[in-house]
Amino acid sequence: MSDHVEPGARAAPEIAQPWDPVVRLTHWSIAAAVIANGLLTKPGGTIHVWIGWAAMAVLALRLVWGLSGPVEARFASFLPAPRAAVSHLADLLRGRPREHSSHNPAGAIMAYALWACMAVMIGTGLVMTGGKSPITIAEEKAAVAAGDWSVLVTENAGDRHGDEEGLGDVAEEVHEVTANLMLLLAMLHVAGVAVESRALGRNLVRGMVTGRRR
Repeated sequence: MSDHVEPGARAAPEIAQPWDPVVRLTHWSIAAAVIANGLLTKPGGTIHVWIGWAAMAVLALRLVWGLSGPVEARFASFLPAPRAAVSHLADLLRGRPREHSSHNPAGAIMAYALWACMAVMIGTGLVMTGGKSPITIAEEKAAVAAGDWSVLVTENAGDRHGDEEGLGDVAEEVHEVTANLMLLLAMLHVAGVAVESRALGRNLVRGMVTGRRR
């Protein structure tokens, strides 16, 4: 078949694939974890802890992928640049944002901020639970429900001294503040995506679902 295009005919728009499956998987997994643990699950509950551990695995995967994945997924492609982010936001307000092969400068800073918040939440969560796995926590709760309080008695008698209790209180406070900050950042992120989608004339969310954009 010939590739000849008739005069006046419009060529099909080029399809780019900026988001590979790992980027999309980690993006939506972190989003789901934020929504679930920030709004739906009981703080300190077994499901809450399970989701926290799953988020830790997803964040570790994104870290590895940011060092070894495709060009668009690597951190080197969207290093945080505050001046470029301010310039991008100014262009966005004027309705003339520029296209970027990876995250735009403002989106890059948001991504790093969300990852940092997630790392702090995971770290403080581990401190609050003593680094126990969700399986161990579930077993302890099951033992208490069955009337066996020996685990908690042993823990209070030997493991949790005054300094550790103080550290746990600080971790809990930081955990709560960071959780609220992350929810706020997530809402700003969604608003930014909506505004930029309108300015660019295409659905950015669809690109993060399908991995394609025209």
